[in-house]
Amino acid sequence: MSADSARSIEQFRYLVLAAQREGNRRLAATLAPLGLTPSQSEVLRVLADHGPLSLTALGELLVCESGNNPSRLAGRLVDAGLVRRAAVSGDARQVQLSLTASGRERAAAARRADDDLHEYLRARLRGADVSAVVAALAAVVHDTPAGQALTKRNPEPQGTQPS
Repeated sequence: MSADSARSIEQFRYLVLAAQREGNRRLAATLAPLGLTPSQSEVLRVLADHGPLSLTALGELLVCESGNNPSRLAGRLVDAGLVRRAAVSGDARQVQLSLTASGRERAAAARRADDDLHEYLRARLRGADVSAVVAALAAVVHDTPAGQALTKRNPEPQGTQPS
């Protein structure tokens, strides 16, 4: 690998990190008045879109958590009255998670926060080849737990999602 190529890869790596941190910072600031973190918001959004779910199934759809058992994260939302945990009949070890009425309201507010972030990104990326960026990032996360979670949440091929 040439020195220029190595520098480009390093620049790509740090730009991805910087973009993720800036997006997370902006999202966290928007969610703070709702009493939510970005990770909690993701759980609410996933449950709103795909729930009810078992704890394992929820974990398989999350990008914010590694592994497939986000019990502490879900537990905080249960304690806050946003998520309901119900035993699955026939197996006391299995639980089903669903949104409460308050959780549905907070999930809708989280969706609006996401929409605000998407508008910011759309404005910043005006004129850029977003499909090429999506394809490059999809190649990076292909066959990783986070990439698999995204595929399960939205099975459309990368780069074809509506804007």
